[in-house]
Amino acid sequence: MNTTNLPVSEIIKNKDVDEPKKKSREDWRKAKELEEARKAGTAPAAVDEEGKDINPHIPQYIASAPWYFGSKGPTLKHQRPQPEKQKKFNDIAEYYVRGEKLGVASRYRKNACENCGAMTHKKKDCVERPRKVGAKFTSEDIAPDEVHLPNLSLDYDGKRDRWNGFDPSCYQAIVDEYAKVEEAKREQKEERLKQDLLSGEITVIREQNNDVDSDLDDDEEKYADNADMPGTKVDSKQRITVRNLRIREDIAKYLRNLDPNSAYYDPKTRSMRDNPHKGTKKDPEELQYAGDNFVRFTGDTLQQAKEQLFAWQGYEKGIDIHLQAEPTKTALLNKEYELKKEELKDKQKGTILDKYGGAQHLCAPPKELVFAQSEEYVEYSRRGQE
Repeated sequence: MNTTNLPVSEIIKNKDVDEPKKKSREDWRKAKELEEARKAGTAPAAVDEEGKDINPHIPQYIASAPWYFGSKGPTLKHQRPQPEKQKKFNDIAEYYVRGEKLGVASRYRKNACENCGAMTHKKKDCVERPRKVGAKFTSEDIAPDEVHLPNLSLDYDGKRDRWNGFDPSCYQAIVDEYAKVEEAKREQKEERLKQDLLSGEITVIREQNNDVDSDLDDDEEKYADNADMPGTKVDSKQRITVRNLRIREDIAKYLRNLDPNSAYYDPKTRSMRDNPHKGTKKDPEELQYAGDNFVRFTGDTLQQAKEQLFAWQGYEKGIDIHLQAEPTKTALLNKEYELKKEELKDKQKGTILDKYGGAQHLCAPPKELVFAQSEEYVEYSRRGQE
């Protein structure tokens, strides 16, 4: 409305009509009481212009429309997407077939690509390798015309849909192949049963039992390759099950000793390195479980560690030796090395004694001197003599 030529009184009158009047303190109190009653359920909920109830528990900053929206009453229309602002996208079924080509021409056509001979693009847009002599002059090896793909307007999910444009009939060949395999298995089983019946090896009762067993075998063969579950790996040829988890009948490590101050159990690695019965007087060798470290440092573990160290040191010095590849050779070489080492040590010791003497000092001292005390009473003079 142009208000340049109107008097001041008319401008003030129009302003009062357009803008809402300021609420008094009594109006604010009544609005607050009505809001509380609606939340308590004693008063009916507010209704928008479409006749829908407005939830009274919606916060005010969501329910109240901005001043520029131009609403005359309670509404939630400003929170809903506006149809005139919504972009229209193509349907999910509307898509193009990738890689589809039109027919191939036998000679060059006017206004076609001078490089490959296709009518759907020009030479500057051609994606083929530039020919030494283009199809315009040779009229040979004309490329097929591409199909002009529609310019679809897809949303975020439509652009990233991996199955968009997929033809389900392409999978029918795989279904038919598996059906032929199942039919061949069924015929082979029937042929085997007929041969067994003709040879007289089985009776009718055994035939019924074998039917049940064969059905189970077929089910096993069907799902054996897919039975790679956590903790088990099934070989469909040998039917050998490898267990990666502990047997459920075994006692868990943390149940060996329920004392919270006993050996620490690491739940992440499922290991208990210390002996859970460490405070007791039981021999660790007699216990059923004495900790992970007890297993590591008993038996042939230390000997194997020594052989591994010997193999590493020998490999650094140029000896072709490997503990896992040739364990017997490594053990024999290590044994021979230890014997020669002891012989060399004894020889060196004998040489030093022959040269410098002092063999009498190598003997063990008396027990009294070792413990620095005895029951023998001796008196000494001022000069230190007995």
